[in-house]
Amino acid sequence: MKQELTTFPRNLPQSSSLPNTAIKVHGLHKHYGNLVAVRGIDFSVHKGELFGLIGPDGAGKTSTFHILGGVMEATAGEVQIFNQPARDARLMTGYLTQQFSLYLDLSIDENLRYAAGLRQVADDLLTERRKKYLKLMNLERFGDRLAGQLSGGMKQKLALCCALVSQPEVLLLDEPTTGVDPVSRREFWDVLAELSAEGMTIVVATPYLDEAERCHRVALMYSGQIHEVGTPAELRANLGLHRLEVRTANLETTERILSQTDQTNIVDVQTFGDRLDVLVPDLDSGETEVRELLQKNQLPSPSIERGEPTLENVFVTRLRQQGSAPQFFPFPRFRKRGLGSGGAGKAGEAGGVFNTQHSALSTQHSALPTQHSELSTQHSALPTQHSELAIYARNLSRIFGKFQAVKDVNVEVRYGEIFGLLGANGAGKTTTIKMLCGLLEASGGEISLGGETGNLRSADLRRRIGYMSQKFTLYDDLTILQNLEFYSGVYGVPRKLRRDKIDWVIATCGLEGQANMITGQLPGGWKQRVAFGASVMHEPDILFLDEPTSGVDPLARRQFWKLINDFARNGTAILVTTHYLEEAEQCNRMSFMVAGETVAEGSPSSIKASQPGQLIELIVNRNQTASKILKQHFEPWRISIFADSLHVVLDNPEQEINQLTQLLEANQITVNSLRSISFSLEDAFIGIVQRSQS
Repeated sequence: MKQELTTFPRNLPQSSSLPNTAIKVHGLHKHYGNLVAVRGIDFSVHKGELFGLIGPDGAGKTSTFHILGGVMEATAGEVQIFNQPARDARLMTGYLTQQFSLYLDLSIDENLRYAAGLRQVADDLLTERRKKYLKLMNLERFGDRLAGQLSGGMKQKLALCCALVSQPEVLLLDEPTTGVDPVSRREFWDVLAELSAEGMTIVVATPYLDEAERCHRVALMYSGQIHEVGTPAELRANLGLHRLEVRTANLETTERILSQTDQTNIVDVQTFGDRLDVLVPDLDSGETEVRELLQKNQLPSPSIERGEPTLENVFVTRLRQQGSAPQFFPFPRFRKRGLGSGGAGKAGEAGGVFNTQHSALSTQHSALPTQHSELSTQHSALPTQHSELAIYARNLSRIFGKFQAVKDVNVEVRYGEIFGLLGANGAGKTTTIKMLCGLLEASGGEISLGGETGNLRSADLRRRIGYMSQKFTLYDDLTILQNLEFYSGVYGVPRKLRRDKIDWVIATCGLEGQANMITGQLPGGWKQRVAFGASVMHEPDILFLDEPTSGVDPLARRQFWKLINDFARNGTAILVTTHYLEEAEQCNRMSFMVAGETVAEGSPSSIKASQPGQLIELIVNRNQTASKILKQHFEPWRISIFADSLHVVLDNPEQEINQLTQLLEANQITVNSLRSISFSLEDAFIGIVQRSQS
């Protein structure tokens, strides 16, 4: 809960007061045959503004970006970049697409030289800008490294450097941080804030609404139209709702009671790992109603904290009001799960296989490739107290040559539990998952999977496991229906049940009538939905989800988690990785990995509560200047820009707040507001990671 420390008169310049209009869009339409992607949108972006465009998959965002970038003609309407048609302004526009075009077999410097050549950048300017932007991205030491050897976050930073090398006046970024870990994501957005402060105009599309909080203004777009534009604070205020965080030991029952109520004081209820978020028009009457409903149903009195709605709350509520929320279809279950030492009975009447190496559509899929050798039978039976655990690992390690990717990691996941395995790119998460599910031999340690301690690739065990990898395991050259038919066979779904299961996946994905579309034509978010459906058709007892919602819009992500919670409540043990820490709040428990080691573990609330010091929100008159000054006196990770505010982590706030305010005032920076705010899970993650590396 937010606690006021000090409040100053707040008199901030609004983005609308910035001089010059950089981008003007009026009456923009885009049609593809009979498909209308953009339906007459209007908006403008000021010079030096960081402007966010958010909306669900298929809203028309990418079509809008293509037209702004001058690579596609509009069907109707007007688009001007600094008073020129977008096509004529291409030399002053940088464009980073969803599928950025790096050459993986070229080095960082070679990619930059190639991008500079395309934009006719002189050699002396290239040298100057290379030094500036590689330093800004912390890439200056890696100029000769091949792009294919970079982490996801470093690739995105290099792609941004390539877009910046021509020093564009307008920068268009279409979902630039999908698949990027939280530390790199925050660094990326700090770079955007600095570029904006230097006068560059930036338009960003993002599915991550905590990122949209960093924009000066945001436009909500869906069904090809822009429905609302404003600062993040204005959008939250216009929603007219407040948020209650409700904690109780009976989350499932409480959610059902609050969701079914006809009272007007409860607008929305969403489950997170250890709490419910309840949106109400009035805090007092909303809290009273929650307590009375639980008391009426003989449930214990909950713990309730009050908070502001998030941008995600705004987004989901607005789409629901438009009738755009996806329908929830209950999963067609055909067997009951018996929990215990074995976890569950067999999935249906036939045995499937668990294989991510799909090399051919043939009966060769009856076994995993032999290079994935079985874990040695030296992993003898574990003590009986671990028999109720679905996933158990003790002192798990993996060495590749001289590199130790995983170091003495312990994992315990029970049936019916959602466990999050979180870490930056390269932390060892995917390697750990591959060992836990038998795809990679461990170098050391003990593993028990579904009660099995020896052969983790036995046919009986494989038919009880579901796996969704980071890289889609769908065949792009097959139709959606062919992919689902193939997987239902691979996983041993009885023939008489396959039609119902496949129909469920197609309905849940919102793809009715499009089952014969080639899978490769699907946008990334929709492909993720189909891949998830394929991984659960056989009703697995244990489910591994490696970044399942990467690039998925907020509405679809909420539906994903409703399904994941539904499987957990029916006894499935779920281990999930994600870079989006707002959704990691959905986990019951989680652990943070850094450089192959576990550095923190617990529930989302306990991890946030365990953070030392306080998180301070600062409102000042010169944001970027204040950020630079503070980073010279405090560790840089402690300071981050959020639109018109700064977030600062202070370990000893009583002493450091005076030091901070005196430092800013000595540099003629006015502090308008200063208050303590709650740590988000991302704040906690970044603090834990940075402290463990210092």
